[in-house]
Amino acid sequence: MYTSKTNIAILSGFMVLILLLGGIFYLYKATEYRYDALQIEMSELKNELESLRKEKPSDITKLTKTQCEFFENIKPSIVQIVNKKRSFEGMKDYTSGSGFVYDRKGHIITNNHVIDGADLLEVTFLDGSFYRAELIGADVYSDLAVLKVDLPSEKLYPIIIGNSSESCVGERVYAVGNPFGLSGSMSEGIISQFDRTLLAAGGFRIVGVIQVDAAINPGNSGGPLLNTRGEVIGVNTAIQSETGTFSGIGFAIPSNLVRKVIPSVITTGEYKHPWLGILGMDLSVDLAEIMSLDIKRGFLIIDVIENSPAERAGLQGGNKTITIEDGREIKIGGDVVIGIDDINVSRMEDMLIYLEYNTSPSDKIVMQIIRNGAIRNIEVTLGERPSISELS
Repeated sequence: MYTSKTNIAILSGFMVLILLLGGIFYLYKATEYRYDALQIEMSELKNELESLRKEKPSDITKLTKTQCEFFENIKPSIVQIVNKKRSFEGMKDYTSGSGFVYDRKGHIITNNHVIDGADLLEVTFLDGSFYRAELIGADVYSDLAVLKVDLPSEKLYPIIIGNSSESCVGERVYAVGNPFGLSGSMSEGIISQFDRTLLAAGGFRIVGVIQVDAAINPGNSGGPLLNTRGEVIGVNTAIQSETGTFSGIGFAIPSNLVRKVIPSVITTGEYKHPWLGILGMDLSVDLAEIMSLDIKRGFLIIDVIENSPAERAGLQGGNKTITIEDGREIKIGGDVVIGIDDINVSRMEDMLIYLEYNTSPSDKIVMQIIRNGAIRNIEVTLGERPSISELS
């Protein structure tokens, strides 16, 4: 039997249910409204983003366009060089490499090993036009050479020679040339390191070389290594590989050496390198202990070449032969070079880099040495490095 209290409870429950359903409906409608508002807002943002993309391309688009324009800008300056030799069948292609236009007089820079021994040199531009080239001169010690083509200045597009000392490890670079005869190829990478050393003619060394990871293969030799501004910071010249193809390490002659060598080669056909005339090895901890030296850095002079600037200045080589741990016999007791002018010498490369990039024949330098445990300063007048014929 229902009582008034029962009716009140039922009515109260019914009212709660109505309120609950009303709240749910309100939340549903509010959520629906918010969802519609978000959809409209998202659509507006998409339209705005699309508008911005049209006005200002993305970094990726800009980069791609810049790289394409980059190659198009330097393309007219790049050449393929074919080294031809006479045979009983006539002129035959012996080897090929790359090069680039240096000035509007028709001078073209390449590697010495690209043109070495040629009976005829042929230059082909990337537009397909080809010309015979005259060898102006070469420098075997820096592996650089200069050719010349007879063309009107308005058809020549030189590349600016940059300052390699302003570059840094990690900087993006581009190697352009004709690897495996594939004309006009460009590869991208970074500078891996500086001050590498390559062997040159006569047992001498090319120093201060740039190491890169941009792909360099046979045929790239003589082509430019460019920074992102399109300036030449090196001349691609060699790779380090067990197979003869690129394995991640390439080398380029730095533009600061190019800037020293090329003007002289154009003017005189050659370049005179400064020469000291000493032979030796880097000082090691063991050698320093054997010679009772407190200092643990420097270059030990083993021999002084007869009639060299070093001999005339009174530098001294070793006077006692010992056998070191690896079984080699070396002469000790010679002067230990620890400085040149205001530059510390910790190894042979320090000395060679300073001489190559900062001095010329007939310059006077002051060498700081250790002799008989005492530090001395000796003035040396540099000479000219002997030619290959003189060395042989």
